[in-house]
Amino acid sequence: MKSISLPIEGMTCAACANRIEKGLGKMEGVGQANVNFALEKATVSYDPSKVTPQELQAKVEDLGYKVATERVDFDITGMTCAACAHRIEKGLSKLPGVMQANVNLAMERATIQFNPSEVSPTDMIQKVKDIGYGASLVQESDEKGHDRDKEIRRHKMRFAVSAALSLPLLYTMIAHFRWTGVYMPHLLMNPWVQFALATPVQFIIGWPFYRGAYKALKNGSANMDVLVALGTSAAYFYSLVATVTGNADKLYYETSAILITLIILGKLFEAIAKGRTSEAIKKLMGLQAKTALVIREDKEVTVPIEEVVAGDLIIVKPGEKIPVDGVVISGTSAVDESMLTGESVPVDKKAGDSLIGATINKNGVLTFKATKVGKDTALAQIIKVVEDAQGSKAPIQRMADVISSIFVPIVVGIAVLVFLGWYLIFEPGNFTHALENAIAVLVIACPCALGLATPTSIMVGTGKGAESGILFKGGEHLEAVHKLNTIVLDKTGTITKGEPELTDVISLTDISEVELLSLVASAEKKSEHPLAQAIVTGAGEKNIQIHDAQDFEAIPGYGLHATVNGKDLYVGTRKLMNRENIDISGALDQMERLESEGKTAMLAAVDGKLAGIVAVADTVKESSKEAIQRMKELGLEVVMITGDNRRTAEAIAKQVGITEIRAEVLPEGKAEEIEKFKKQGKKVAMVGDGINDAPALATADVGIAIGTGTDIAIEAADVTLMRGELTSIVDAITLSQKTMRNIKQNLFWALFYNTVGIPVAAVGLLAPWVAGAAMAFSSVSVVLNALRLKKVTLK
Repeated sequence: MKSISLPIEGMTCAACANRIEKGLGKMEGVGQANVNFALEKATVSYDPSKVTPQELQAKVEDLGYKVATERVDFDITGMTCAACAHRIEKGLSKLPGVMQANVNLAMERATIQFNPSEVSPTDMIQKVKDIGYGASLVQESDEKGHDRDKEIRRHKMRFAVSAALSLPLLYTMIAHFRWTGVYMPHLLMNPWVQFALATPVQFIIGWPFYRGAYKALKNGSANMDVLVALGTSAAYFYSLVATVTGNADKLYYETSAILITLIILGKLFEAIAKGRTSEAIKKLMGLQAKTALVIREDKEVTVPIEEVVAGDLIIVKPGEKIPVDGVVISGTSAVDESMLTGESVPVDKKAGDSLIGATINKNGVLTFKATKVGKDTALAQIIKVVEDAQGSKAPIQRMADVISSIFVPIVVGIAVLVFLGWYLIFEPGNFTHALENAIAVLVIACPCALGLATPTSIMVGTGKGAESGILFKGGEHLEAVHKLNTIVLDKTGTITKGEPELTDVISLTDISEVELLSLVASAEKKSEHPLAQAIVTGAGEKNIQIHDAQDFEAIPGYGLHATVNGKDLYVGTRKLMNRENIDISGALDQMERLESEGKTAMLAAVDGKLAGIVAVADTVKESSKEAIQRMKELGLEVVMITGDNRRTAEAIAKQVGITEIRAEVLPEGKAEEIEKFKKQGKKVAMVGDGINDAPALATADVGIAIGTGTDIAIEAADVTLMRGELTSIVDAITLSQKTMRNIKQNLFWALFYNTVGIPVAAVGLLAPWVAGAAMAFSSVSVVLNALRLKKVTLK
């Protein structure tokens, strides 16, 4: 199964999102479809052998909506005939996310319509090069289908025209009340003048409501457009009949015109507010460099960042942003990585060190080789995680979706009953008053606020998290975090810095300490474990020779096996030595002493016999003790789990205030320990940073990866802490709690508003134009309440 994100245009309420979701879900090959009304995006998992992205797009358009794509133009070089153009066109069309590709031979120009979440201009340029031609970016089109500013401008224009035509009609309504003393021009009292003012509002400004209602009804459902079209049409056509028949006292043109004007005003405010909910993504995207200084054909050339490819040599001068991820080839400098790690102290970089795109080079000139470009860079991955989280649904949203899907038909039914009740029972024969009350019910009940209640809070919450270095992979994980009651912490790299130092080398045979360290360091050189790196670094600082190891084998949870200079070497735990039947009785006292000092001691055996002990010590992160104290204050049970021995574990646990420990646990054992907690009915989070933590991260209710750890751990986790500090766990829980409280407030007020508003309108206490204003205000108020999350203070 593959996953695709489709930006959707044309949705007006949660019922629209529900209909697209159902329509896509029924397609053969579609596993799951989630449509986020606030984010205006559909996330679909599908089987590419059964359905294509183009077919998904066609389905969305068949349902009456539009998939917003972006356009990009390239200058193409190397084409000689029409066959070349056709070949490039065909190759580009095969890229996932490319909706349409046109290549013009005469202009030597390619125009591509594409889904930016699936493919980037860099991928397209590379594809053209792979086919055997050249491509360079002309310019990215400003005519983005999903451009928020364009949408706001459109709403402003519609509102301005609608207001200009509706205000004279509003004036006539006010002047009707004698007590206001307002002068009434005879011209405005003319029914044909009112007809001329109301008609453009009804059918030009209000056309999108008719179109949306038709498409909804054609597909067997109902949405906000149906309610607005029904309500305003009833008022307008009743007035038109009165105008034609000469019954000028029964005009309600102002009702339909003012309703449409107020609804458009509400949509304008909503679009402005919704634009603010996605500011986190804009800020992340703004971190990216726009150009890169690349060495090509022995010349320094400045190119757009989209044209940088893996393998390019790039020069970065002091004060410049590093454009993409890479490895330093030459030069030394300090790099500010605070945007990623939150660490304010610049990190020294030299040849061989890795660089992350969007970080800032402080003082030296660096030449580096690009390793990850486009959507593969660390920043692009962070942006994708945030976008995916904002596009996903929290379980609490399912309830709102169900209510929204059945709400409109029920409201139409209630409006019919209200009309009949007033016309036949309460005021028999008073068609006007019955119609007014029915229109008020239709308008007050639009479920926009209900549809926006959850996704807007999720968007702002995940965005706030990203700004604070906390990446939630989905709305469901943001919701799950606030339910946690047990936090299981890995030791190395999580509670501790994961940067241990070599402290002791003890020989227990006639092999010298220098030779023992040489053998162990040579074997550990191929391991990625932090303890292995500490040994290799320690040997290098002592100028001890390190050889190439053969037959290297990492044994997770035990240690390693390798051959060095013809000697068979095992390095690891007591369990490893026992498994290989190696006598370790002569080392036990020394091991216990080292472990009681909080050091990790490893046994080394050469050619089947115990040779000695190598010990390293890892220091606790400065923030760990404070973070664990804060977790306890929140009522959380805190457990430390480690593959290390019990004495070392107890020494570290004592420093940070943890009383519950699981020591000497193998990687698969960590997952089993998590299962034990879950069987006790606890909601468990596993926090880790290494490859050996991945199974436990995946098993836990919520897997939390320390972002300074490995890609595999981050991939397996539900939440990533970019700053590598345990205090971020408390921040994540606080943010989750406040977001869920915000969602519940939104849902309560949306439901309360409809529950109270419908009866008030039904008994005739609400004029239709007041209902329209209230309906518009309810949607805006929900979005504004969600935006309060941006002000949440995290320690």
